[in-house]
Amino acid sequence: MRLKSIFTNSFGILFSRVTGLGRDVLMASALGASMWSDMFFVAFKLPNLFRRIFAEGAFTQAFMPSFVASKHKGVFATAIFLRFLLFLMAFSLLITFFPEPITKLLALGWGRELIAKTSPLTAINFWYLDLIFIVTFLATLLQYKNHFATTAMSTALLNISMIAALYIYMKEDPKTVAYALSFAVLIGGGLQVAAHLLTLNKLNLHRILVGGWKYRKSKDVEEEKKHFQSLFLPGILGNSTPQISAFIDTLLATFLMTGSVSYLFYANRVFQLPLAIIAIATATVLFPSVSKALKNKNETEAYKNLNQAFWLLSFLLGAAMVGGILLAEPIVWLLFERGKFTSVQTLETVSVLQMYMVGLLPFGLAKLFSLFLYASHRHLKAAKIAVYSLVTSVTFSLILMHPLGASGLALAGSIGGWVLFILTVKEVGTDKFMEIIRSKRSLYLLIGMILFSLLLYAINQMLLGYIR
Repeated sequence: MRLKSIFTNSFGILFSRVTGLGRDVLMASALGASMWSDMFFVAFKLPNLFRRIFAEGAFTQAFMPSFVASKHKGVFATAIFLRFLLFLMAFSLLITFFPEPITKLLALGWGRELIAKTSPLTAINFWYLDLIFIVTFLATLLQYKNHFATTAMSTALLNISMIAALYIYMKEDPKTVAYALSFAVLIGGGLQVAAHLLTLNKLNLHRILVGGWKYRKSKDVEEEKKHFQSLFLPGILGNSTPQISAFIDTLLATFLMTGSVSYLFYANRVFQLPLAIIAIATATVLFPSVSKALKNKNETEAYKNLNQAFWLLSFLLGAAMVGGILLAEPIVWLLFERGKFTSVQTLETVSVLQMYMVGLLPFGLAKLFSLFLYASHRHLKAAKIAVYSLVTSVTFSLILMHPLGASGLALAGSIGGWVLFILTVKEVGTDKFMEIIRSKRSLYLLIGMILFSLLLYAINQMLLGYIR
């Protein structure tokens, strides 16, 4: 297992997520959990959804196996890049001229006046989708050569751009802040593209694209493109359950009280921190190695990586899950309660965060086990599992949203995460899973979780005494 690459990737993601939390702290202070914060989060929701889908491995896990197997990698990569980019640019132009229909789809519970105010923000933010696709495509080429640092660190450029906008316009009216944030999103996306292009050139990987363009008419890659197309949509769906679930939660939250969209956003940001720096960082590093091992029929090496990564994730994600549940109030108080973010909004966000944290361990481990489905080209099976998980999540969201509010939506997502994990393990092989957990490490994990929980409970009681 590539521990050095995992820690490098984790550090980069941690830096990006820390700057992201800094951004959210300033945003909470500037906008609180208000109408304008809800409007910006809705406008940013669709491009942010695709950012998470693309950047957190969904595109890579669909593209990488086909790229590894391709006989004409440059031509194949160039063909896929141009096809996607042209489609996204055309779609973005359509949204620019007709933003209200897509905004209405993002916020079904809102009235006409609020939709009209949000639509211009949607049109601006949507162009980030084009930029993040370019970033993700270039990142996949870098990952093929086992370079992860640039991609892991680059999200910080988006956050820094938004922080700068907040710093400059913090004291302006909420409308001005929301528009400044939207334009900062595009500037941050442009900086991410530039960082990847510089690294691509430094590693001489630009030759792949230059060669692909030069020889595009002399190499026949039609079969390879068809194979990729057969994997792409199932791959995207199969690897995007948490993001799609959170997207639907935002839509449903527009039917709840004002601020519900913001509670979900702030709590999900905290939830995504351990998920990204532990599970996503590990899966991103392991995927190229697992793909190459299975392609070379070296299953022993592939499952050795799985065993080692499983215990690493179990201990780290288990600790983060317990910590997130028991220390939710001090965490939210420390990060967000200032300016226009009140103590009442803190308690609402705490409840949502605790419900999200219930699903941290299953979502992280499902990410790990799903590598074997994508590396062995079982994208359709992964997609079916994701649909079962998503249906479960949406069903429970509709059941729980009115009695529990935004917390019910978060809990429903966690229930869907457990379904995703169980079904993914079953497909990869229950026997493989049982072989892994038949270890003294299982006992160590259980004892460690109990002792850690008692310690954190005592710490939480002390912190609550100080806060209150």
